[in-house]
Amino acid sequence: MLKRYFLYFISCCIALNAIAQQKEMLIYHPIQTDKKGKIIPWYNADPGKSYSHIIGLVWNFWDTMRRDMNGLPYYMNHQVWNPQFNDPRGIGGDQFAMALSSWRLFYAYSGNERVKANMLFIADYYLTHGLSPADCKWPDIPFPYNTYIYSGVYDGDMRSGRDIAQPDKAGSFALELVHLYKITENKLYLQAAEKIANTLASHIREGNINYSPLPFKINVYSGQVPLLRDHDFTGTWIDTAGYTTNWAPTMQLFLDLIELNRGNIAAYKSGFQDLLAWMKAYPLKENKWGPFFEDVDWWSETQINAMTFARFIMEHREYFPGWKMDVVRIMEWVHKNFSNDKWEKYGVTVTNEQTVYQTPANSHSSRQAADELLFVKLSGDSILYENAIRELNWATYMVDFDGKNRFPQDEPWLTDGYGDYVRHYLRAMDAAPELTAAGEDHIISSTSVIQQADYQGNLKKYIFLGFENVDSSKVKLFYRSFDTNGTEKIRLKKKPSSILLDYKPLTENKTGEGYEWQTMQVGGLLTIRRENGKKVLLLQ
Repeated sequence: MLKRYFLYFISCCIALNAIAQQKEMLIYHPIQTDKKGKIIPWYNADPGKSYSHIIGLVWNFWDTMRRDMNGLPYYMNHQVWNPQFNDPRGIGGDQFAMALSSWRLFYAYSGNERVKANMLFIADYYLTHGLSPADCKWPDIPFPYNTYIYSGVYDGDMRSGRDIAQPDKAGSFALELVHLYKITENKLYLQAAEKIANTLASHIREGNINYSPLPFKINVYSGQVPLLRDHDFTGTWIDTAGYTTNWAPTMQLFLDLIELNRGNIAAYKSGFQDLLAWMKAYPLKENKWGPFFEDVDWWSETQINAMTFARFIMEHREYFPGWKMDVVRIMEWVHKNFSNDKWEKYGVTVTNEQTVYQTPANSHSSRQAADELLFVKLSGDSILYENAIRELNWATYMVDFDGKNRFPQDEPWLTDGYGDYVRHYLRAMDAAPELTAAGEDHIISSTSVIQQADYQGNLKKYIFLGFENVDSSKVKLFYRSFDTNGTEKIRLKKKPSSILLDYKPLTENKTGEGYEWQTMQVGGLLTIRRENGKKVLLLQ
C-alpha cells in the first residue's frame, strides 16, 4: 500500500513539474529564452540565423499566395489574409509601396530574381489601374483603395469613399518608383514618379498646428478635404483629414529627383524646404504626429509617422544640427505612448500601433528596434541596444512555419506582416551587422540601389558583363549598382581572395576607393567603397 502511494506521489510530482516546465505560447510558438530568462527567437538561438530564416518565410508566403477570383494574386485585392475565405476589405493604403520598399532591400540580400519580378508586376499593375485622371485637380496620383474589391481597379479611400486619395501614400509610392527606375533604368517609372511629385509640389501650402502643408486625404476632382470624426468620438465630423506628418518619403522623393536633375527642380526644392520647415516647427516641436492608417476614420496618433521621421532625421543629419535630441524626444514620446510591457518578464518591452488601437504589433515593434539600433550606431549610446534585439526576437514569434505573419491580438495584415516587416530586419542588420546570419553570404546594404545581385550558384548572368575570362567556379558574388560611387556592406562566410571593380582589382585600405575586412566569429564583414565603378566581382 505504501509503495502504491509513494508511486502515486512521484507521478503527481512529475506531472506538476511538467506543467511548471510548460512554456508559454506566443501566437504560433512556445516562448524560448536564454539562461537569464530573456526572450530569444523561436527558430534558433542565434538571432542572425533566425532573422534570415524568418524573412525568407515571409517572402515565400507572399510569393506563393493564392490567386483571387479575378485572377490577381490575393494581395492585390485584400489587406488581410484569411485561409478559409476572401477577406471583404480591399488593400491597405500603403500596401504596395511598403512591399516595394522591402523587396528592394530583400532582392540585394537574396539575389532572388522572383523578388525583382514581383516588384515590376506590382508597380506596372498599380500604374495602369490606380492613378487619378490627368485632367483632374490632383492628377496622376495613386488611389489607396479598391472600393469595388474585385474590380482590379483602385479608385478611392477605404473610409472616405471613391475619388479620395492620400497624398502621403502617393509620395511613398513615387519614391519606390524612383528606386525601381534605378534598378531597371526604365524611364517610364521615373516619368510616373515625376508626375506624382509635380502634383504634390504644386499643392503644398503653408501649414500650421492644425493643417499640414499637404492634407491627409483629398478629393482629386473637387480638391476638397473630406471630414473625419472628431477626437472624442461624439459622432460629429470635423476637418481632421487635413493633417498628417508622414512626409519623410515625399521629402526623400524630392531630394532624389533633384539629385537626378529630373522634373520641376525648382518646385521640388521649394516643396522640400516648406515641408522641412513645417515638420520642424510643429510635429517635431509639439509631438503631434497624427493619422496614417486607411481603416481609421477619426483622429489617431501613430508610431509609424513619428519613427519614420526619426529615421529621416538620422539619415539626413545635415538638416538637423540637434539631431540627437530631436530623435531622443521622438523616441521618448513613442515610449510614453506606445510601450507595452506585457512580456516584461521575458526582458522585452514591445511597441503598440496607435492611440485608438493600443495593440502590440509585429511591424511597429520591428520598426522601433531597427530605428533604435540606428540611433545606437550613430550616437554611440548603447542603452537601447538590448531591448531592440529582444524586440526583434519577440517579433519573430508573429511568423508561423509557413510564413503567415500576424499581430498577437489580430489578423495577418498584408501591410504590417510583409512590406512593413521585412525592411526593418534588413535595416537592423545594416545598423548592427552582427545580426546577419553567420555562415551565409548577403549584401546587407548599399548607399546606391542594387540593380543585379548574383550569388554563388546563380552566376549565369555575369558572363555577359565583361568578365568572360573569369573562372566561374571561383566567383563568390557579382553585383551591379545604379551609381558609379557608393558603399556596400556584405556579410560573407570567408574573405574573398580578390575583388574586381569594373574589371580592375580593388586594394584593401581604410580611405578612398577600396575595401575593408572585419573578421567576425564566423566569417566577416566586407565593406566596399566605390568611387568610379558599378560592377563588382568577388572571387573565392
